[in-house]
Amino acid sequence: MKLFQRRYFLSRMAAWSAAGILLATAGCGGGTTQQAEPSGKQEVEFWTMQLQPKFTDYFDQLIAEFEAANPDVDVVWVDVPWSDMQSKILTAVSAGTAPDVVNLNPDFASQLASRNAWLSLDDKLSPEEQAVYLPKIWQATTLDGESFGFPWYLTTRVTLFNTELLEQAGLREPPSTYGELAEAAKQIKEKTGKYAFFISFVPEDAADVLQSFIQMGVPLVDDAGNAAFNTPEGKAVFQYWTDLYQQDLLPREVLTQGHRRATELYQSGEIVLLSSGAESLDNIANNAPDIAAATGTAPQITGDTGKKNVAAMNLVVPRSTDVPDAAVKFALYVTNNDNQISFAQAANVLPSTAAASTSSLAEPGADATPIEVARAVSASQLGDAEVLIPALEDVKKLQKIVYDNLQAAMLGDKTVDQAVADAADEWDNR
Repeated sequence: MKLFQRRYFLSRMAAWSAAGILLATAGCGGGTTQQAEPSGKQEVEFWTMQLQPKFTDYFDQLIAEFEAANPDVDVVWVDVPWSDMQSKILTAVSAGTAPDVVNLNPDFASQLASRNAWLSLDDKLSPEEQAVYLPKIWQATTLDGESFGFPWYLTTRVTLFNTELLEQAGLREPPSTYGELAEAAKQIKEKTGKYAFFISFVPEDAADVLQSFIQMGVPLVDDAGNAAFNTPEGKAVFQYWTDLYQQDLLPREVLTQGHRRATELYQSGEIVLLSSGAESLDNIANNAPDIAAATGTAPQITGDTGKKNVAAMNLVVPRSTDVPDAAVKFALYVTNNDNQISFAQAANVLPSTAAASTSSLAEPGADATPIEVARAVSASQLGDAEVLIPALEDVKKLQKIVYDNLQAAMLGDKTVDQAVADAADEWDNR
């Protein structure tokens, strides 16, 4: 199971417009009194994304321990396929039937936060309780100064690289910056005939290209929410990706295929570098053991800012919950230090509390497995890592606007200057 493929939700903008009024209405309602079952217990309904059956035993035990310590609460766990979560939670929030605690990522959660769907945590958690979490990760669960989510598990991308192909290209180590990547791409193509890497420009897929703007020092929006990328620096990012495509240093499928294609190409030996989570090594080892044996791990590629992206999962409490205190108590329990450490070890991910994250930074031993080495590299980036895309209403619309205009420049349908100007105008006049 690719644990962090969940962050690549398919955008369903038509559903947003159809449900906008319902969301606004549902977000403003909701009771604040604790409702009890006939047994006298409060019921907390808890939704996760595709964690069964691999983690069934873990959550059964976690819930049993919480219920033992809180005999007045019953937790009902519902696991939802990751591809269904967006539509299911949207429908549930719109209808006022949302669960009491739900597992989402900051990107999607912030879109509903802008519609007042989640319980504000600023009055529920003390400053000391908020300070338990890594500051940059906590910031990713705030919108307009209001906190809406409990940080949970994390991963920072690493660069997996084919050591044999890298050597054939005459390179001693993988690139660490986008500038080095462009030079490496030319050398790899000349020496091996292979592509250096794959990155998707499909608007509904991964936000890696959008994140590259931040890493190269270009903010996406200003304080007023208007486009901030129609600048010389923003044009340079557009030009960077356009040049790579037009110089045949990117596979043609980057315009039509998603991140999954990158893994397929890496496993078949057609690209040298793969930006992914450490947990991907398990799948590579199963599908392409020879490629896995030749794979090394390096930190993720970034820009001159040195910023590194972290993929985060969080827990949110719908504003309409009938059991807000019990829901908050359970979310705090799931995301406390001890439980974050145990789940991170079980799932090969990283914790998001300051104390728990420290335990992930130990150097791997000489007999460490490749995935243990990759996980250590991933953990070592936590100090610099943050959720690069800001919590922003209509962030998927911004991604589509930028990607569509980038594609137009890459295909020669627009000049870079025109593509940047059109993207900024479209966003500001959306």
